[in-house]
Amino acid sequence: MNKIVELLLHKKILISDGAWGTQLFSKGLRTGIAPESWNLDHPEKVAEIAESYLNAGAELISTNTFGANKFKLDQYGLKDKLEEICYNGAKISKRVIDKNQIVIGSIGPTGKFLAMGELTPADLYDTFKLQAAALEKGGADAACIETFYDLDEAEQAIKAVKENTDLEVIAAFTFDKTDYGYRTLMGISPKQMAEKLIICGADIIGANCGRGFADMIEIVKEIRNVSQKIPVFVQPNAGLPEIINGELVYKETPEFIRSIIPELIKAGANIIGGCCGTTPEHIKVIADVVKNYRDKFTDNQN
Repeated sequence: MNKIVELLLHKKILISDGAWGTQLFSKGLRTGIAPESWNLDHPEKVAEIAESYLNAGAELISTNTFGANKFKLDQYGLKDKLEEICYNGAKISKRVIDKNQIVIGSIGPTGKFLAMGELTPADLYDTFKLQAAALEKGGADAACIETFYDLDEAEQAIKAVKENTDLEVIAAFTFDKTDYGYRTLMGISPKQMAEKLIICGADIIGANCGRGFADMIEIVKEIRNVSQKIPVFVQPNAGLPEIINGELVYKETPEFIRSIIPELIKAGANIIGGCCGTTPEHIKVIADVVKNYRDKFTDNQN
């Protein structure tokens, strides 16, 4: 059941959550520990992050499962815990929300390259199948295939979710700015991504991470030029990271992004949240702007 698409028919624009990694580190996660392991070891702290975004106004709440594929978990000796980690991740977020919110199960790339022969399409399919099934069992409403850069890997992820679950599929790529326009690590443009992901059967497509809020405007326009119908999802970073006094700093403050949100909506974004460096305060600003937009839309309809 396409709960997100149906909700968009009524609300027009939806609010997603923000970064999870930085929030986990702020709660004590140490380098060298798999963030996803906290679904088993510190579920109460993971729930606090979901709650903070819910309280900020997010309507789509993620799961702490971005790197919960067997290839990444194997680096921490946790490959055999994949299904338990994904199940618990979905269950934690599901327990926090109410009937008006949606849990999107986070599925990130494996970090392996098909083109280099590091694995096969079947290897990708199998790990994404395990993730998706466990996320659905834990209560996820949708799968968010995010921060991808390779079309072939994304195709296997979408296929695995669609063939083995009833989860709605969001698929989002990460783009960088080059001399040839916005491109992924594999040289894929927003246009190429959109065309392929629509064919693959994604319900919602978009971009996350990589760039700040202003850069996403052009990326959204390029995606929207491919289709006026498919919902577009964006989760920008809070700008590009800088090292200041030995610390990683994202300079786009909540107030800085306030004036950019209307431009993202105008460009064609339907779901807006945040990625690296964003906080519940960023999401609160997004929620304020989006709710104001909804009020104006309702007034114009009456």
